[in-house]
Amino acid sequence: MSPPPRSDRFQPAGKRKSRPKTDYRTRQPAHEYELEVLPGLEHVAATELATVPLARDIRGLRFWFPGDPERLTRLRSALAAYRIRAWDVPRPRGLLGNQQLGELTDFLRQVIAVGGHTSFRLGAAGKESSVMQRLSEELENALDIPFRPEDGQLLIRLRPEQDGPGWEVLARTTPKPLSARPWRECNMHGGLNATLAYATHKLAGQRDVDRIFNPMCGSGTLLIERDLLGPCDALVGVDIEESAVDCARTNIAAAGRDIEVARIDALQTGLSARSFDLIVADLPWGDAVGTHGGNAALYPAFLQEMHRLLSRQGRLAVITHEIRLFEGLLEGSTQWNARELLQVASGGHNPKVYLLNRR
Repeated sequence: MSPPPRSDRFQPAGKRKSRPKTDYRTRQPAHEYELEVLPGLEHVAATELATVPLARDIRGLRFWFPGDPERLTRLRSALAAYRIRAWDVPRPRGLLGNQQLGELTDFLRQVIAVGGHTSFRLGAAGKESSVMQRLSEELENALDIPFRPEDGQLLIRLRPEQDGPGWEVLARTTPKPLSARPWRECNMHGGLNATLAYATHKLAGQRDVDRIFNPMCGSGTLLIERDLLGPCDALVGVDIEESAVDCARTNIAAAGRDIEVARIDALQTGLSARSFDLIVADLPWGDAVGTHGGNAALYPAFLQEMHRLLSRQGRLAVITHEIRLFEGLLEGSTQWNARELLQVASGGHNPKVYLLNRR
């Protein structure tokens, strides 16, 4: 009598147990990173970070990632991404030891190899001290790129270790901040930070069927950031200044998008009532753009016209630093329900973002 078949023998095709598929990147060495964001956008950035494949051990905006660092350059709510390494030294002077300096140099060379930085600078308390000056000299020789204290591309930050007794070094992975979008070929005084524009759209709600209007569009930041998020039924921007329309068109072309912009007074568009489902506006803040006195007349007229243009179930998202004026207009309003979405710190200002619905 023949023995029973062995379970470990070759099985016919179609009956073999397939091996579980694994992402090869999970076998790559992971590095620690941290995101820098505008104060107030932490929750938006954390939500976006949670969508990054392979990001793990996430603690706030600090995490480990074994994948291609290029993936992190696509984060749109972050000002910058930094790679981190800690050294068990009691003060920065310890980084000048032979072993520590060699390890630091290797660490920074790896960042440069990915980002292509051509200069560096230091960001730390006491960066004018003799220790920091010597460190910059040693790194300039070792990295073979110049030390440019004001505008060096590789920003190197030093700070006490968060969960230990040593010091950690953070190296920005890109020569420019992530918020300096590659499509921004034209800048305007008082232009909106792109990460705030992205956050405003995410919190206002993203729907393919929305007809979207951006009054006072400026250089086109809100328009481009929305178009990059995905499709919508319509996307239109207007500005009363010809220079702003030209600037927006330049940036739209650089972004490779097709967005309609026109030189029209946002308060006298001649458009039909209820033309839009979402209106997003960065209103004049009264310093770089506009005046406080002018805004006192502009803001109520703006709210009145946007109420006419907005569909019954539409949303109006407003970014402004004229908080007292704007909230005063909303208080007791018979036309609007409003709630604050967030407040950020940006360039010495603390603008708020509001979401309004028609009553």
